[in-house]
Amino acid sequence: MKLDRKEILKALETITIAGEGKNMVESGAVANVITFGDEVVVDLVLHTPAMHIKKRAEDDIKKTIHELVSPEAKIKVNIKVETPEKNEIKGRAIPGIKNIIAVASGKGGVGKSTVTANLAVTLAKMGFAVGVLDADIYGPSMPIMFDVENEKPISITVDGKSKMKPVESYEIKILSIGFFTAPSQAVIWRGPMASKALNQMIFDADWGELDFMLIDLPPGTGDIHLSIMQSLPITGAVVVSTPQAVALADAKKGVSMFMQDNINVPVLGIIENMAYFTPEELPENKYYIFGQEGAKNLAEDLGVPFLGEVPIVQSIREAGDYGRPAALQTASAIEKVFEEITRNVVQEVVDRNDSLPATEAIKITTMAGCSAVKKIR
Repeated sequence: MKLDRKEILKALETITIAGEGKNMVESGAVANVITFGDEVVVDLVLHTPAMHIKKRAEDDIKKTIHELVSPEAKIKVNIKVETPEKNEIKGRAIPGIKNIIAVASGKGGVGKSTVTANLAVTLAKMGFAVGVLDADIYGPSMPIMFDVENEKPISITVDGKSKMKPVESYEIKILSIGFFTAPSQAVIWRGPMASKALNQMIFDADWGELDFMLIDLPPGTGDIHLSIMQSLPITGAVVVSTPQAVALADAKKGVSMFMQDNINVPVLGIIENMAYFTPEELPENKYYIFGQEGAKNLAEDLGVPFLGEVPIVQSIREAGDYGRPAALQTASAIEKVFEEITRNVVQEVVDRNDSLPATEAIKITTMAGCSAVKKIR
């Protein structure tokens, strides 16, 4: 039996690769087809590294050739992945800011702002220059968490232009809508007005040189999120969740938002907050009040990194209320927890910048990230 190359190509025209409208021959995915008697070799070029798409394409090719050409054909499929050489991440870069990390959650009440504040101070302790943009327009909490409720950004002149100078606390540069409203005042704004206020805090501020800017996003997947991602080249997103099913369902939506083709922001990983309760007098005891390892399992299911878990400890809540993030507690268990998580975040940023296209504004151009990772191991 001798296989006919034309027959095989005709059969392959009936197969469409997931995510593409054209068949694999018309789209150019089939790079070459070689036949040797009853053997056929198909060279395939895909533009996505997803394992399930590669496996599906290989299975479809073998099944189709067996059904439409010859059930006795011996088939080998060689798959090569070529990622398009373009930067999918949108936005106008801010000079001097190397990496912009969005901290998000699918729902409110999971401790996203607390995690953001503690990531920021831990990064600063590692020697990075850090800024925090409180983008939670309707519930700004960074002024409280950094004990700067009564502070106001001042206006300075930079290169002949008037700029806002961020408020500084614990070596972190901070801007929040909370600095411009009374503590008891509700912010009742429509989306465009909120987006305009955010753009002013982003582009009309003198952030200076930063290794990391953390953006504390509001809960959910709405207008503010889209505005931020359209305005800035986001290096990656960190999603915070608690272990229970209702929080995980929303966290899944949060991850999905960043992964959409028209957004395409890399997800650096998931952090599980309130993972378990540990009494101060019994530090070895763990009580899984909200369920066990829910966010960890979600990360595995979605194929994104799991960055670590934060326990329910009274001192974390107290530290946030008093305006001194708990990660500043030297030689404490909480300090170690956030050091481990932050190390994982930095490593994911380094890996992300090594493997994905990036603008100069978000690429780590020094070894600062790598040395920090090594230093805390």
